[in-house]
Amino acid sequence: MSVYSKLAFFVGGALFGSVGIKLLSSKDAKKAYVHATAAGLRIKDSVMQTVTTVQENASDILASAKDHNEARAAREAEETADAQLNSLE
Repeated sequence: MSVYSKLAFFVGGALFGSVGIKLLSSKDAKKAYVHATAAGLRIKDSVMQTVTTVQENASDILASAKDHNEARAAREAEETADAQLNSLE
């Protein structure tokens, strides 16, 4: 590769980079960044609401399951006590 082609690639890259920076810092680009960031924040809020709902449901299910197990254990203890009283008679 000759020196001129290397120089041409360097100059082309520098020019492309300069134009790219101008495009990325333009008002239209900034508007696009704002809209994209706002959409991301809305998505985050939606996901957090869903996570909160799932956590609330999970804690409700856990509390119901604990109540169910306590009632079942009490019922089994009562049945065992009744069975022991009947066996003594």
